[in-house]
Amino acid sequence: MDALAGRKPAVVWALNISVVALVALWLFPTLGLFISSFRTGDQITASGWWSSLFPAEQTLQIRVADPDDNRVDLGNGRFMVEGNIFVDEDFEGELNAWGTSSRRLGEFEPGATADLGDGETLTLAADGAYVWEGDADQISGRAQRVFLDVVTPPDFTLENYAFVLFDEDNSEGMAKAFFNTLTVVIPATIIPILIAAFAAYALAWMDFPGRALLIAVIVGLLVVPLQLALIPLLSLHNAIGIGKGYLGVWLAHTGFGLPLAIYLLRNYMVGLPRDIIENAKVDGATDFQIFTKIILPLSFPALASFAIFQFLWTWNDLLVALVFLIDASGETTVMTKQIVELLGTRGGDWEILATSAFVSIAVPLAVFFAMQKYLVRGLLAGSVK
Repeated sequence: MDALAGRKPAVVWALNISVVALVALWLFPTLGLFISSFRTGDQITASGWWSSLFPAEQTLQIRVADPDDNRVDLGNGRFMVEGNIFVDEDFEGELNAWGTSSRRLGEFEPGATADLGDGETLTLAADGAYVWEGDADQISGRAQRVFLDVVTPPDFTLENYAFVLFDEDNSEGMAKAFFNTLTVVIPATIIPILIAAFAAYALAWMDFPGRALLIAVIVGLLVVPLQLALIPLLSLHNAIGIGKGYLGVWLAHTGFGLPLAIYLLRNYMVGLPRDIIENAKVDGATDFQIFTKIILPLSFPALASFAIFQFLWTWNDLLVALVFLIDASGETTVMTKQIVELLGTRGGDWEILATSAFVSIAVPLAVFFAMQKYLVRGLLAGSVK
């Protein structure tokens, strides 16, 4: 009765809420990664991405100016070093409290004077100006360490992307890995589509002995684990000399992607109107002409659907690249492998990791949103008669 009265049933509301929750679970990490890629390392350490638009509280460890180069003789064996701790470190923020020991953070208020013992003192003002006084032994050697409790304004920068993509001194080579990934992905997406399109047409519209058995074999190959074929296929590639280059990884992705491609395209082509095919044959068109002039244009949704899947799989692949794209020099390193290496070499540089990760997912996101309208149409091919 509620439905008849124009009110949505509870199951509809539950379904809508579930969809919104799933979208949020997928969107929030991506949004967080995107925001973090524009933040500095200090900001990422101090606060989460959700508070990036607000000032953040953090503790900084800074040393005052070098006493050997900046000390001033006050007479009577007393020396002084003065300056501005914010200007010296090129820092913007508001000082809340400070201390001279990691065990007593925030011990002094801005403007207070800290007694360091034996007549040595340090005064730090709210604007960062400091005065450090002591005798000759105290005002020498290593500079005094200061722990600051500060509030920093939101800070966003493009330097992370400049370093990852354009910095010539970037030894991690993310830009090179980006183009290496494109070199792998584009042929590994186009080749199986070309082969699968011909095979799907033959299985859908051409009569030959063993067609049903061949279709059953292709369906069976869909459940074969990729890992099961890695070692035998690598041994074959090494035997014929293509086991350590792009050709080997192209053929590997082609072989692993063909069963789904043929199955998906064949289901779509079977659902095309038979009258069009028969009329073309009556007019004298060959199978090749029918395939290129009729079937391919009508099958674009299915082709685009598989292209999305294959592109995403190959772009995000790490296992096949590690096995079939062996290169000790790093000349053919793909982005997934490069990010794994970054975790080891730059495990503390969260801003670089976040930027590299977002660069890695930006292209798949663009491809998916550009072609998503064809995805459902291709997946539902053959499901309704």
